[in-house]
Amino acid sequence: MAAAGLRALLECVRYEVLPARATEDKVLAHVPRDVVVTVTASPVKGLEPTLDLAVRLAAHGYRVVPHVPARLLRDDLHLKEVAGRLGEVGIDDVFVPAGDADPPAGAYEGALPVLRRLTELGRPFARVGVTGYPESHPLIHDDVTVQAMWDKREHATYIVSNLCFDPRVLGEWIGRIRRRDIALPLYVGVAGPVQRAKLLAMATKIGVGESTRFLTKHPSWFLRFATPGGYAPERLLTRAEGALTAPSAGVAGLHLFTFNQIAETERWRRALLDRLGD
Repeated sequence: MAAAGLRALLECVRYEVLPARATEDKVLAHVPRDVVVTVTASPVKGLEPTLDLAVRLAAHGYRVVPHVPARLLRDDLHLKEVAGRLGEVGIDDVFVPAGDADPPAGAYEGALPVLRRLTELGRPFARVGVTGYPESHPLIHDDVTVQAMWDKREHATYIVSNLCFDPRVLGEWIGRIRRRDIALPLYVGVAGPVQRAKLLAMATKIGVGESTRFLTKHPSWFLRFATPGGYAPERLLTRAEGALTAPSAGVAGLHLFTFNQIAETERWRRALLDRLGD
């Protein structure tokens, strides 16, 4: 590994967690306060568990990024209420995907109208993240996803990439969006050190949240996790090192999908930082 570049990325991480019953205790026990925590939203449970957990974690001193999927917002009033509630506790960063709710809870079908409305409301959040798709989206053509990022660039401040397990595909995608003059900082989505048994238990028990839904939409991804020796995050980082650390890539850090294996993810990160050295 190119130690300095990868160490910098590992020191600038975001941990994506699911708003389950034990999540708050897990975060408090294992996640340092300087690590950003993002909280997914479920099309089944709605926004309330996400907002509630985000507010509680913010009160504990974490920098929290709640996911606010467009398709879970009922209307403009609901969006204003969400912005006001988060603003009251000092949360100034949100991630706005389209979401998976089908049918949508209200008039918003995709993220762009929500982003435009937030701009019209005076940009109540200092930071607004949007989704990038290095590997094909199951429902949207690749050219459309890149165009969507172009359309969102005036309203967003950063991009979070969806999971990708192919370093070549990841590198090509980063080059492609930069050639389109999409200059927003990028957080590269990487799955943490997922344990097969825990992943299967979570998929069965929870079955919600954008992270878990990735696996059902992409069976090949699930096989990577389920096969012994099939996935190791440090192997992906090693192979993608050139693409991730090139100055032209504009990679600001890593977005680690924990699948609520929070203690395991933090132990893995600390161990890898130790191996990389100072």
